[in-house]
Amino acid sequence: MNKLELISALKNEADISKAEAAKVVQIFFDSMADSMALEDRIEIRGLCSFFVKNYKSYTGRNPKTGEKVTIRPKKLPFFKSGKELKERVDR
Repeated sequence: MNKLELISALKNEADISKAEAAKVVQIFFDSMADSMALEDRIEIRGLCSFFVKNYKSYTGRNPKTGEKVTIRPKKLPFFKSGKELKERVDR
């Protein structure tokens, strides 16, 4: 399912216009992105949680030349499925 399919499903289920459904979906995604940018954890009970993982700087290698390269610290978003979602998928 992509964003347009989600908007269409919301439109049909809630009996609202496509524009209203698109606005709801966009507000939802923007709110999640803003929270993750602040490193807040997002938890949707029974479905999933999103959180930010911090990685320290480390020394890596350029695979083409073999020279050492310093990789700067970074933050990456992570997704963890909830128990109910795992059970539903693994029927």
